[in-house]
Amino acid sequence: MQVSLIAYTPDPERTVAAAARLCYSADDPQNLFAGMTGKKSAALLDKLVGMGHFSPLEHASFTFAVSGISRVTSHQLVRHRIASYSQRSQRYVREDAFDYVVPPAVAANPEARAKFEALMAEIARAYSELAACVPPEDARYVLPNACTTAIVCTFNTRSLLNFFTHRLCTRAQWEIRQLAGLMLAEVKKVAPQLFTLAGAPCETTGECPEGAMSCGRVKNLRGQEQESK
Repeated sequence: MQVSLIAYTPDPERTVAAAARLCYSADDPQNLFAGMTGKKSAALLDKLVGMGHFSPLEHASFTFAVSGISRVTSHQLVRHRIASYSQRSQRYVREDAFDYVVPPAVAANPEARAKFEALMAEIARAYSELAACVPPEDARYVLPNACTTAIVCTFNTRSLLNFFTHRLCTRAQWEIRQLAGLMLAEVKKVAPQLFTLAGAPCETTGECPEGAMSCGRVKNLRGQEQESK
């Protein structure tokens, strides 16, 4: 899996702070950046988060290039609808000798891995044979969810925070959790303050919204917090 931040709003934290400033200032909108020092920007961002005023976060966007993820994970990714996606097409790009993702549980079991890899090879042969006699758009119907794909996705900050809330949770499927972790690492390089509170709810708020489906980690975190006091 590879994740690269290929584009983002210039000076994203200052942009968000300037947008928020408009909400509380009678100043000319054309001069929102005037006097907006790093210290003032940081203070305003802290105020936004503390108030739960998240709409200004939508003015900063981040674009990622992602490759080497399975179709299983890309299908989960595009469920986050407040984002834009461009994915490699199996209709126009041939998948002969396709790469695939092996789940860790399969990789750790020699018998399971042997069956898995034998099936991938069989599917690859069937795909190539079908693609030789029918259009690739029809041959692709035999391709597995394990087949890797590439996708470009663009999120605004608010949508990204929502994505991280859901997909960094330990109950998220392992591959998309790994993807979310790599994406978070990328945006923290250019906008660390915007993503200070990014992560699973048990880590950021001390609460778990999973109810009866909770993994129980929030109790351990609370216990550690009490011990540290």
